[in-house]
Amino acid sequence: MLKLTLKYSSFQKRLTHGEIIVHRVLIYNMAYATGAPKSLPDSILNISRYFMPTRRNLNNISRFINTQKADVIGLIEVDTGSYRSSNVNQAARISKHLSNFYHSTTKYGDSFTGRMLPILSMQGNAVLTKDEESNSIYHYFPSGFKRLIIELDMGFYRFFLLHLSLSKRVRQIQLNHIANLLHTNKNRPVIIGGDFNTFGGTKEIESICKELNLTNPNVNNHPTFPSWAPKHQIDFILCSTDVKIINFEVPDIHLSDHMPIMLDFEI
Repeated sequence: MLKLTLKYSSFQKRLTHGEIIVHRVLIYNMAYATGAPKSLPDSILNISRYFMPTRRNLNNISRFINTQKADVIGLIEVDTGSYRSSNVNQAARISKHLSNFYHSTTKYGDSFTGRMLPILSMQGNAVLTKDEESNSIYHYFPSGFKRLIIELDMGFYRFFLLHLSLSKRVRQIQLNHIANLLHTNKNRPVIIGGDFNTFGGTKEIESICKELNLTNPNVNNHPTFPSWAPKHQIDFILCSTDVKIINFEVPDIHLSDHMPIMLDFEI
């Protein structure tokens, strides 16, 4: 039974002065809804969870996401329809539970291995939003195994969801690519979220933050991985400096090997 001890944000409302709307973004690497290990040995010994049915834990994740009332939800590691998710896109199931709209696809681009192997061929990322009019564009990194970039046009800002490589060398190529991509249109604020896999620390993102004038609202460097004993800040939300940060949280919820992250902001 899932027990939630989470508080609703007091910022999630329309403010009366000047009709300012506070928006919320939630980013979660949900590990294909395969569950939350209790330790590293537990994670290794129970590796079979990646091949087991996921519906029960997916329902728990859906309930958690529903409590957060986010306007944009970036989900990393989503099963888009393999046998373990009963051939149903997990993003579609969560979206239906929330009455949201979803944008998802697999994350390997034109990789032969990623497209042909069972289960692997259905692994992707997704963005859920309350806005039916939001338009999505799928970009792909020039290198790395995980190549998908999801861009969402949210009107007053653009949102990007990333899942970067485990290789530091490839991550740098991918960060340079996203910097070049964002340079093509700088007339609106941007918010970039995802699993950056920056086990070397935040120094890896200093260059792109400086180049694109981005800020990391996780000012206290709260770690997000692994969820059983967080040590590393590898899940990020980066935003343009003209985005007014209201609140940043790492909700204490254990349904994956990652912790979720959440940002309340004004444009």
